[in-house]
Amino acid sequence: MEPFVFFGGKGGVGKTTVSCAYGVKSARAGLETLVVSTDPAHSVTDVFDQPFSDDPESVKGIDGLDAMEIDPETETQRHLDGIRNDLSEQVSAAMVNEINQQLEMAHQTPGAYESALFDRFVDVMRNADPYDRVVFDTSPTGSTLRLLGLPEFLEGWIDRLMHKREKSIDLFEKAAIGNNEPRRVMDGDPVLARLQDRKEFFEFAGGALQADAAFFLVLNPDQLSVNETRRAIDEMRERDLSVRGLVANKLTPEPDPGEDGRGARYLRDRVATETERLKEVRETLDPPLVAEITTRTAEVKGDLLDDVAAELAVETDAEAPTFV
Repeated sequence: MEPFVFFGGKGGVGKTTVSCAYGVKSARAGLETLVVSTDPAHSVTDVFDQPFSDDPESVKGIDGLDAMEIDPETETQRHLDGIRNDLSEQVSAAMVNEINQQLEMAHQTPGAYESALFDRFVDVMRNADPYDRVVFDTSPTGSTLRLLGLPEFLEGWIDRLMHKREKSIDLFEKAAIGNNEPRRVMDGDPVLARLQDRKEFFEFAGGALQADAAFFLVLNPDQLSVNETRRAIDEMRERDLSVRGLVANKLTPEPDPGEDGRGARYLRDRVATETERLKEVRETLDPPLVAEITTRTAEVKGDLLDDVAAELAVETDAEAPTFV
């Protein structure tokens, strides 16, 4: 199994529970494991019943398991501050105020959140040496797909920026006459150097996601969840990211044969509907079902996490990263 494992799916299907359970399963198997939440709901804190920050911290009572929660707002601010510092070194003092105004507006624009979050989780992947396995509890499907699509989109965008920058420098140098030396030359241009760093960053991200990451989708046995899972599989396939398996969560328990009250009849009807949905999943979706998890009457935490972990037919043995 790849060292980086992602659990995604529609909002509310139970991604955090399944991610934490798989983290427990990996740690119990002797792997140094890190669970990373990129979901702003911060449910990992609730599952393990202890607070986490954006630095890894040990999970109490489980040897070999750490967890962290990436705060999107903090990461967005950190991301924009980094851009501000880089640009401030390259422009005149008169431009600094203009840059600050533009970045303040950028804070609330579409894409700022995804870009900052993407940088952070790729940084976790690049610095995962202390761990055998890193488990990502992702945000709902739409946001996750936008994140995973960034390498392909931004690599091409940066290539175009580099081409324009090189053309601009070339024209500037050709315009230098007599003793007027150009202020920058191609080899030492800081903007080109920064763009090259970003290009290498996204090349790493795309390669690591394709070579060293396994993706699982969590779904509930209802038509909306099945339909969204189908779309997610197709979109990930278009990005050369294959879904290794599906986890059906929150299945309704079947009543005992002798029960015939109103509640029992409701449960049987519900089970029949869910059985049809699971049949559709098996017959029409390529990835196999690797778990069918019945709803618990109590919140899944503590010992119940081990119970859920036992139901996940997902390998724990971890390969070393090949692309990192």
